[in-house]
Amino acid sequence: MAPTGAESAKSDVPALPVTLEELVRTAKECEAAGAAVIHVHIRDDAARPTLDLPRLTDTVQALREATGLIVQLSTGGAVTDPYENRLRVLEADPDGCSLTCGTVNFGDEVFMNPWPFMVELYQRTQELEIVPEFELFDLGQIAALHRLLDKHGLPYGGRVHCDLVMGVPGGMPGDTRTLVAAVNALPENATWSATGVGRTGLPVLFAALSAGGHLRVGMEDTLTYAKGQPVTSNAQLVERAGALSRFAQRPPMTPAEAREFLGVKSR
Repeated sequence: MAPTGAESAKSDVPALPVTLEELVRTAKECEAAGAAVIHVHIRDDAARPTLDLPRLTDTVQALREATGLIVQLSTGGAVTDPYENRLRVLEADPDGCSLTCGTVNFGDEVFMNPWPFMVELYQRTQELEIVPEFELFDLGQIAALHRLLDKHGLPYGGRVHCDLVMGVPGGMPGDTRTLVAAVNALPENATWSATGVGRTGLPVLFAALSAGGHLRVGMEDTLTYAKGQPVTSNAQLVERAGALSRFAQRPPMTPAEAREFLGVKSR
């Protein structure tokens, strides 16, 4: 579950959780609705994206105290964040973090992830015993993931878990044909989830369930529940994903089950 992101403005999306209180409340609601992992971006007092370390540390602690969710911090931040700030995110001691396997056009912006930064971030996760989720925006990034694993070994926890981020303008499209190609290219024994951005949310959700994958949903990725109907809360998206996964006879994992599945250590 990805509740906030760094792209949408609170003034445009009043339901977006941007304060610590809002984020904790959202986390509780989404855990009750079936979420197991929370992918965290934070905002400052003016609701602008930030990677402030004390604020990140307080956020991790508050989410741990209030929920059993696996706390996964974004190391992407906003597209303007410098590399050193993105590396420092790991000092907040999350359970997991995102690790994007290459640079990608992101709408009108460029999301920079050059090879030396990827390697440094990956090695830091291994040292600090943080489980990375490999975020893949395009098929070429899967080749970079293979290269990373070949040169630097398995991640902490021994499990390779990827998230296919689909439908970003500049990345791979959010359709079944592309999802199947991406899954076929993943490392052997890798597990995966998929995220459909914007209007690709439901097509990717259905494709992922049918292909044996897992799901990431949230207001970071989707702000429209149906045509002409804005999302009212992150829990609304988690509830729908949970209902559809049960209908597909692939019910959501509990946080404890997901922790074992991903190789995340007990806290």
